[in-house]
Amino acid sequence: MTRTIAIHQPNFFPWLGYFDKIARSDAFVVLDDVQHQKSGSNWTTRVQLLLGGQPRWAGAPVRRPAHGTVRIDELRWDESQPWRDKLLRSIALNYGRCARYEQAMELIEPLVRNPQPEVAAYNLQAVRTIAEALGLRTPMVPASSFGIGHASNERLASLVQAVGGDVYLAGGGAQGYQDAAVFQSRGIRVLAQGFRQRPYAQRGVSAFVPGLSVIDALMNVGVEGTRSLLFEGAA
Repeated sequence: MTRTIAIHQPNFFPWLGYFDKIARSDAFVVLDDVQHQKSGSNWTTRVQLLLGGQPRWAGAPVRRPAHGTVRIDELRWDESQPWRDKLLRSIALNYGRCARYEQAMELIEPLVRNPQPEVAAYNLQAVRTIAEALGLRTPMVPASSFGIGHASNERLASLVQAVGGDVYLAGGGAQGYQDAAVFQSRGIRVLAQGFRQRPYAQRGVSAFVPGLSVIDALMNVGVEGTRSLLFEGAA
């Protein structure tokens, strides 16, 4: 019997494709001990929501060292700013008239208000809770608990083996940097995720906007509707 492993950084209220990875894996390794990117495609502290009818970034400020780099599991929120209240006000203003707003807020508000100061732990708690609400029971294990020091593909392959896997579920953007030969040399098969997001009714827009936070789906179609979208979107 094969055992499929997915690996991903602890993202901030991520999109449905992230939860599809969790749903399709036997174990989900949270890549919390890699360097935090200060710019570029950084999804650990922000995500896109429909704000004012447009996809815009929403997130939280962090405390960064004046010099050098910091790992994600060392990163902390900037608690000098009331970002939790600001994010909840923004959600209420932009999603308050959505069909499943009340139901979704019962799930989302406690997660936003979580006082956990560490970014990785905060994000992982949110992901675990939303995953459980969607009926996903995949174990989630922090990469930092293994102390594996290899670089790049070697490290990913080692993490797959550390949790007893023989299939690595690669995300849609992995083709440009992942070397399948490294996995194959260890007897690990690389499987492309192939998630295709199915459109759903979004209030306030004329055409579907893909790639938004799971919050958007929960507000518009609720927990049951989001669960259906998740499994219908699997390749």
